[in-house]
Parts: sequence; C-alpha cells; structure tokens
Amino acid sequence: MKVQLKDLAFGRSGDKGDISNIGLIATSSKNYQIIKKEVTPEAVKKFFGSIVKGEVMAYPLDNLESLQIVMTQALGGGATKTLRVDQTGKAMCTALLRMEVDI
Repeated sequence: MKVQLKDLAFGRSGDKGDISNIGLIATSSKNYQIIKKEVTPEAVKKFFGSIVKGEVMAYPLDNLESLQIVMTQALGGGATKTLRVDQTGKAMCTALLRMEVDI
C-alpha cells in the first residue's frame, strides 16, 4: 500500500546558497522506520526530477526519529541568483511530503 509522506511525518525546509535542506520528522517510531527505508537519496532525486541538479544525501537522526535531506544545486543558483518563485526553498518540504512511499 502507498501513502504520502505527509501521513507519516512533518517537514521543515531551508537553504544555504544553492543547497536545499529538508528535515523530515516522523510522527511515530514505526513511521520513522518506514521513512528511513523508503526516503533514500535516489528516491528523493527521482521525485524532484530536474529541479535538483546535484547530489542528494540523507542523514538519519535516530535520536530524533528524523531524516535530514540535503540537496545540492537545488535552488537555481540560490536566493540572490535564482528566478524561481520559491528562492529559498521553503516549499521544498511541502513538495516532498507529497511523495508516495510503500508501507
């Protein structure tokens, strides 16, 4: 069965230059195990497609039952250079929370 990440976690995103970071905070220990298994760098890169041109890394934070997703070349050059509507990537977590995962 597939569900959207929004059913398993909360999210928060931000930026540093052309790097977007997303924190995924699981709503339960069970959901954290699903997120760790399903939200891989490859899956995130595929989900965002051409929006993320660089590398994607995922760092598990077991003590917080969270993942830190870091995406390079993800903001069209960064806040002062990009022509994107969301220059600082604040909506990136909202987008990722729509990604479907298997449960």
